[in-house]
Amino acid sequence: MADNLSKEQRTKNMKAIKSVSQLENEITKALWRKGFRFRKNTKMFGKPDISIKKYKVVIFIDSCFWHCCPVHGNMPKSNREYWIQKLERNTQRDIEVNNFYKEQGWNILRIWEHEFKADFNKAVDVISDFIEECSSKK
Repeated sequence: MADNLSKEQRTKNMKAIKSVSQLENEITKALWRKGFRFRKNTKMFGKPDISIKKYKVVIFIDSCFWHCCPVHGNMPKSNREYWIQKLERNTQRDIEVNNFYKEQGWNILRIWEHEFKADFNKAVDVISDFIEECSSKK
């Protein structure tokens, strides 16, 4: 992957990217108020945004840019070769993570950030319904 920045500069830039967004905090607060108990950003494979081991539930809130949303994902105009490889690898990793959890018998939900921006309460309800459905299987 060709990069315009030195390894040290790229590392510094990538470390500045927050692993937990304000949107994720709002979502988890809304779920907590509804009575759901979970862990955030656990050190599990793929680092799920929300996990409930008791019900084998993992939830990923995918950003439109980093996870190549078919509706809102965009490709930077500069350094295209680098970004194409970077974002394609993210997409491949998402598939690997999905397959890992499915093979282990976990319930996995991926939801796009734009779903929360369009209708926050409806998107939170999608997660709530998913968790309730998984907990009733137990």
